[in-house]
Amino acid sequence: DVGEIYSRLLDHRPVIQGEIRYFVKEFEEKRGLRELRVLENLKNTIFETNEHVLPKCEQAMRDNLNEAFKRLQAANDMIRRLQEREHEERKLQADKLVAREEKHIAHWEEFMKEQQNKQAEVDEEHRKAVERLKEQYSEMEKELAKYVSF
Repeated sequence: DVGEIYSRLLDHRPVIQGEIRYFVKEFEEKRGLRELRVLENLKNTIFETNEHVLPKCEQAMRDNLNEAFKRLQAANDMIRRLQEREHEERKLQADKLVAREEKHIAHWEEFMKEQQNKQAEVDEEHRKAVERLKEQYSEMEKELAKYVSF
């Protein structure tokens, strides 16, 4: 009796197996045809894409890539010419800068020579003035010495 109670209350395998058989039967009968139609439609779409759409896309891509390549080459040539002009302009500016620097250096050297000449002149004038003052003071001392003897 316990085995029969156990099998009725707790053993669900026969019921589950029946449900599984029913589910598989329903799936194969009802859904199988729908899945076949979906797969057939997918196959037709892939075939049409491979035969018609893909060649058109490839041709459009080739045409557009050729046009883009030509434009890139033209842009590259323009950029190269601009770089050459810029390089020439920089070289010209550098040459002008070097010439200005050389001119400034020459002016500076000339200025320094003038300053040295003026310094020499001023030093000479100062030396002469000091000599005159020495002579003047020595004469004044002689004159003063005459008056001191009285």
